[in-house]
Amino acid sequence: MSDPEKLRVATAEIVVLKEENEKLREEIKTLEKVVFKLKSHKPEDFENDDDKVKYYTGLSSFVTLMALFDLLKTEITENKLSLLTRFQKFIITLMRLRLNLSITDLSYRFGVSNSTISKVFLATVNVMYERLQPLVRWPDRDELHDTMPMVFRKYFGRKVTVIIDCFELFIDRPSNMTARAQTWSNYKHHNTAKYLIGITPQGTVSFISEGWGGRVSDKHLTANCDFLSNLIYGDVILADRGFEIQEMVAVYGAEVRYPAFMRGKSQLTASEVESTRKIANVRIHVERVIGCVRQKFTILGGTCPIDHLISKENSKPLLDKVVFVCCALTNMCPSVVPFE
Repeated sequence: MSDPEKLRVATAEIVVLKEENEKLREEIKTLEKVVFKLKSHKPEDFENDDDKVKYYTGLSSFVTLMALFDLLKTEITENKLSLLTRFQKFIITLMRLRLNLSITDLSYRFGVSNSTISKVFLATVNVMYERLQPLVRWPDRDELHDTMPMVFRKYFGRKVTVIIDCFELFIDRPSNMTARAQTWSNYKHHNTAKYLIGITPQGTVSFISEGWGGRVSDKHLTANCDFLSNLIYGDVILADRGFEIQEMVAVYGAEVRYPAFMRGKSQLTASEVESTRKIANVRIHVERVIGCVRQKFTILGGTCPIDHLISKENSKPLLDKVVFVCCALTNMCPSVVPFE
């Protein structure tokens, strides 16, 4: 082969190599972006990426994430022998709450054992439960009146204090026959833990009860948790038909409003239809808030292990703490109820 031919071949090979090199550079850039999206070990891995914060934690922004971390970090333990930083422990807990990632999945992601992840989750949930208590609170009446959304003012003036409902979480079937009977829910056709939740007209969670067996009635649960002690004279509560609590609420000088009953009637009167429509228009917000809590923190959509229901050393069960923390974190996000 002559020198000119060798030169042409070499030139052609150089062109091919340049093209391959450019493709590899593009692939590296793409992979770097993917790796960055998957990294979740340091605060800077979330900085300037609110979508990533929302996906992994359920919180609305990086600013909110760091504000929460600043509140909790002094209570999250860290020592020289710890394989995880305070922020990693914090983010592991949020990722498990948000995405219901398994213990094994998190152990691979963060390079530690399953037992370490379990201990970190338990300890950090305990810290969150203690530190986030002020986020789920019964508001002062002046606060409610001054910020009452227009949809409530239109139908009920400024009188509505709370909208209540119950929601249920699936649990593993207990081996104990009594516990199995107490937790069986005819409504869900599954063993469940049941919670009473109270929502302000502004769309924040103002009350969450301890967990009860799914068999308990709405009325019994309401009467035997701390809900009623929050009521004062003149309060108006919006509830579904299953909450037959008029008498117990009246003791506190409060009133409960229900959708009209069809019981014993061929049809509702015009005033009953209008009243039911008004209540339905605003009661939908409690279902939206419950749905928001479940969607943000998918751990509540799984089936809870029995050991998460056991109280230890006069402490609340882990499931109760998880439910409370999920409600508190939801209160840190924008409300689903429009003010106007």
